[in-house]
Amino acid sequence: MLFACVSVAACTMEEPAYVEQSVERLYNFGVDALQGGLYKEAISSFDEVERQHPYAVWATKAQLMSAYASYKRSDYDEAVVGVERFIELHPGNNDAPYAYYLKALCYYEQISDVGRDQKMTELALAALDNVIQRYPESKYGRDARAKIDLVHDHLAGKEMAVGRYYQKRGDNLAAINRYRIVLREYQTTTHVPEALLRLTENYLVLGITDEAQMAAAVLGHNFPGSSWYADSYALLDKGNLQPALKEGSWLSWMWDWTK
Repeated sequence: MLFACVSVAACTMEEPAYVEQSVERLYNFGVDALQGGLYKEAISSFDEVERQHPYAVWATKAQLMSAYASYKRSDYDEAVVGVERFIELHPGNNDAPYAYYLKALCYYEQISDVGRDQKMTELALAALDNVIQRYPESKYGRDARAKIDLVHDHLAGKEMAVGRYYQKRGDNLAAINRYRIVLREYQTTTHVPEALLRLTENYLVLGITDEAQMAAAVLGHNFPGSSWYADSYALLDKGNLQPALKEGSWLSWMWDWTK
């Protein structure tokens, strides 16, 4: 059997009776429960380690394991509280890098689709960046860098969705502002080629042909084989225009930005 109840409360609805047990027994109960997917029971065991043996070496480890069990249970708020408590009490602990990473994961796994509020996305970005700043060469820092690229792509996707919404309504200036954000803040994301095409479309609607030609030129220079460039070229061609460099355009900095 993977898990034996630490207290009567774990098995019945009666008032629990205090039973002192060794730190090893309590901690191992927690590990076995965790491995068996019994996350609530694991949390109880790890918390009991700290309650009964607050000065034991394993009590420190049990604090973080309790937070991890809450994370596995998808109780992210409780996990974050546990992680922050661990960091506050043990900032120099060998497990501190993982604690910061676990906090970032709690936010990262709550990122919603681009049509919803992006508060968790922003929290995930800040927490992942914190891991990178503190432990850049660790395995957690490397994984945080990979995840931060995905978070940036998600945030860029949010800006693109809002831009398309404004464009569909005919609010071209508002749409342009959103696409500009993508180019300025999320240059490494997959949304850049489409943002350049949408800029071409909106500038043409507004009659700002110089910027439309420049957007298409930047698109063709950096993504010459993309369908986005083919579409932008076709749009300009309908108006007897060609992609072209335009001195003084705000897009000039993007001409060799991938080099």
